[in-house]
Amino acid sequence: MSAAPLVMLHGWALNLRVFDDLAAQLRAEPLVPHRDILRLDLPGHGRAAEPASLYGHDAEGAWDIVAVARHVLAQLPPRCALLGWSLGAKLALHIAAIEPARIERLALLCATPRFAQAPDWPYGSPSSVLGAFADHLQRDYRRTVREFLELQVRGSANADTALAALQAALLAQGECPPDTLRRAARMLHAVDQRAALRDVRVPTLVIAGEYDRLVHPRASAALAELLPDARFVQIAKAGHAPFLSHPAEVIAVLRAFLEA
Repeated sequence: MSAAPLVMLHGWALNLRVFDDLAAQLRAEPLVPHRDILRLDLPGHGRAAEPASLYGHDAEGAWDIVAVARHVLAQLPPRCALLGWSLGAKLALHIAAIEPARIERLALLCATPRFAQAPDWPYGSPSSVLGAFADHLQRDYRRTVREFLELQVRGSANADTALAALQAALLAQGECPPDTLRRAARMLHAVDQRAALRDVRVPTLVIAGEYDRLVHPRASAALAELLPDARFVQIAKAGHAPFLSHPAEVIAVLRAFLEA
């Protein structure tokens, strides 16, 4: 007996290889019922193309989240469980909102419905920080990506192991072009998904890292509270990549959720 496949969507600047160990461990002790495990490169990341239609042919603009979600949706099985990490989580949320019949359940790692701070959303980053990030990306994107990877594991236990895995994924599948990074980052900074969360009616697991420096765990907790059917789990002493720094803990809660 088999259940719907599990499809994994990675984060900004990375690629599908970041899930190598997670996928291998889930396959080593197969889920019950069995699920095939699939991974996708997001547009312009890894070895995937980035159609100009995703940003309205405005090379200096931002990704259109509707177009990107539809582009990813076209690559998914007719029905699947969807796991998204960071940027991948934002796209997974949108897909589940617009095509709930296609998504059996949703696992979100280090997710937030809004990256930017607002008077009614204190868990985001100030606009000045986001503006400085965009400026650094324009001037020296390789250094910015390197520092971004280091920030993902900062404060986490097993940080060196997690950072090595992030760096290995980039080497194995290739760097993301700087123009793609800028367009994806602009979308992340602009989109507010809070109003659409009521349409995400599939069972959802939200996993946060206690020491995440990119998505505050309170943002993920608030996300879980806003979703109609969600459970929130915080991984102690983890940063922005808990599935790399704390694989046993993440796999335990993920397995329980997928086998429920």
